[in-house]
Formats: sequence, structure tokens, C-alpha cells
Amino acid sequence: MTNTEQPNPDHDRGLEFDLKTLLTRRRAVGVGLVGMASAALAACAPSQSASQPSTSASSSTAAASSSSSSSASTGASASSSSSAAGTTRAIAECGVEIPDETEGPYPADGSNGPNVLEESGIVREDIRGSFGGGDAGVQEGIPLTLTLTILDNANGCVPYEGAAVYAWHCNKDGKYSMYDTGFEDDNFLRGVQEADENGQVTFTTIFPGAYMGRWPHIHFEVFDSLNNVGSTGQILKVSQVAMTDASCRAVYETEGYESSAQNFPKTTLTSDNVFGDDGGVYQLASTSGNVTSGYQASLNVTL
Repeated sequence: MTNTEQPNPDHDRGLEFDLKTLLTRRRAVGVGLVGMASAALAACAPSQSASQPSTSASSSTAAASSSSSSSASTGASASSSSSAAGTTRAIAECGVEIPDETEGPYPADGSNGPNVLEESGIVREDIRGSFGGGDAGVQEGIPLTLTLTILDNANGCVPYEGAAVYAWHCNKDGKYSMYDTGFEDDNFLRGVQEADENGQVTFTTIFPGAYMGRWPHIHFEVFDSLNNVGSTGQILKVSQVAMTDASCRAVYETEGYESSAQNFPKTTLTSDNVFGDDGGVYQLASTSGNVTSGYQASLNVTL
């Protein structure tokens, strides 16, 4: 069900998110998937050469690599194993399609005016600054690395290699490029990436701010390929990533996020007009990190 993103003044229900409800629902999903996990892993692995090894096999491979490879090679192997492990976990958790959500009033995809998807330079990993002009410069804020794993449920939850993802969000002050006053000629915090063999896309960005009426979030659209980004009828999914309560609390206590600190307490996950129907249970990002070194957020996107 698609929700309408509009400011809602009746948001004064406190800061606490009902974690017990969230965990209970996730356990319920997990119970339903346990019986299918082994079969899903076997059937959904991209190929034997690209499939993910078991924990014991990974340990043996790591040990062999440690004794025969340079530190650089070991680092590359560890990075590859980490991505592969993430994809294996995503496949095991696959089965529930991520909810459709509103694209909101600031998509810049041509649906309501400006279209950043037609501009050269939109395909990029680092989306912190504007490309092709603009005066706002690189947006400041707590660093955030966002990784989305795109899974094709219709074909057995295989990683959707070659899919394209357009992601966008507000800056630390809750402002959107191409729309808000003073930023009409900027296109910061917008970018497109192509999913790799693990179905993953990664964006280097900043932690989004909080503005009135919404829980902190990141918008995204999924297309079937880079060639069809922006093409009519080629959007496979429109949804949003919800940031975690703990990370929001920590970030909004830092310098530069003063307006977010004021706005954040006024909307909860359960009162948010997008995530409120289920508390964002299928859109809440898995998050690690801190305000000093930055945060890493990841989400499985099942189509």
C-alpha cells in the first residue's frame, strides 16, 4: 500500500519505538523462513563459482589466504567475503517484498518537474556534493555508507545483478536539492548505482536530517537496468529506508544537526505517515558505527 507523504502536525507521541513489537514480528518472519532456508540458499545462489562458502569453508580459505597472500590481497579477499556473506544472509531472509512507498514531493525524477536522471554525472557512488554546477558544495554531516541488496523474489530470490538504484535524501538541515529555496541549481545527495553480481549497490553520503512530520529516511527507486533509468514504466520499486532510533539520537546530538534535534522528538516510527502502518519493520536499516568514524547502514530490498 502506497502512503502519502505529507507533514502531519499531530506528532507528539514521544521518542520510544516499540522494539519488542519489531523483534516479535521479525522472529515471526524468521520462523516461517527457517524451514525454507536450506532450500532457498541452495536454489538462490547466483552460481557455484559465485556462491557463498559455509563458515568453516570461509575460515579455511581465510587461513590459506593469510599464509600465502600479501596483506593487500588479504584485504581484498576479506572485502569480497563480506559482500558474499551479506548476500547469503539476504537470500536466507528473502521472501517478503519490501513495501511500496510514496516517492515524496522531492524526487527529481521528472514526475513533478526537475529530472536529475537525465543529467550526465548522476551515476556515481559518492553523492555528497553536486555535479555539473551548484553553489552549495559538498554537504557536511556525519558520514554514512548505505548498502542495498536487491533480490529478485520472482526468480527464487537471486541477486538482481544489473538492476539500477536511484537514491536521494535531505541534508542535515532537512533540505532537498533541486527544490528547496537556494538549492534549486544543486543536485547534492542524489545518485544512481548499478547492482553488482551480489545484487548490491553502495552510496557514500551523510546521515540525513530530521524535518517536521517525517521519521529520518532515505528514498530510492529501483530500475531494471541503467539503460532504463528514468524511462517511463521501467521503475520496479519505489520505497524508503528508515534510519534506526539509536543512530538518530546519537547523530542529532552532534554539532550541525541542531534543527534535526528539535524536529526528531516530534515524530515516531509508529506515528510516521509512511512507516507507521507497520513500524518500518521491513525498511529499518541494519546499522553499525558511531558519530566519530561514521555509520554503515544496509537493507535487503526484495522485489
